[in-house]
Amino acid sequence: MTFEQYVAYTGTPENLGREAGWWLGRKRLDFSGVLRRWYERARVSEAQTAAIRWLAAQPDGPANILAISEEWSSDCRRDIPMLARLAEAGGLELRIFQRDGPKFSNAPKADPAESPNADIVNEFLNEEDGHTFQSVPVAIFLTRDFRVIYRYVEFPAIYHKMRLAEAMQVARPGENREQAWERFIGDWGALQESPFFPMWASAAIDEMLSALHERLVVGLTS
Repeated sequence: MTFEQYVAYTGTPENLGREAGWWLGRKRLDFSGVLRRWYERARVSEAQTAAIRWLAAQPDGPANILAISEEWSSDCRRDIPMLARLAEAGGLELRIFQRDGPKFSNAPKADPAESPNADIVNEFLNEEDGHTFQSVPVAIFLTRDFRVIYRYVEFPAIYHKMRLAEAMQVARPGENREQAWERFIGDWGALQESPFFPMWASAAIDEMLSALHERLVVGLTS
């Protein structure tokens, strides 16, 4: 899907009938409005625009972006609209693929019987300490002839997501476990509306651009 098609799809009964995989459970919410709002306020800087245009002009530069996304993920809601802006700035073709089928999967690999895009998901699994994960978002930058240049996964290096989440979940004086969790969910939602989420979205773009530059300087086969 194009970004516009993806945003429209997230609000359809077909999508809302699929399972989610976030901290609030398996029920999906209509995030199409949130994605549109993030896209409207997303801006790539002059330096980022100049960088992606320079990269795209190189013989082995990026021309296509393949993204794997599920909108229940706050990382996807943050980074996919910025990715759309980056693609526009550089004249790149962006196509977005859903990770799951009707059921949410936390398996090490996608099941072709469950996910319509299992072949793509399994080609770009997240790997850590000998284990694989179906992380989202994933953004794959490809040349004009669809050779992979670089893969971005989940969130930028400066955003220590789980460290923050664990600290924010610690019960405060007078809170029981349930109260601490309810307060954390509210605080986590507020964080997504704070200045830090746009900052991390911009950091993700910087990370992508820097990695693409390095790959072109060092060489795609190095």
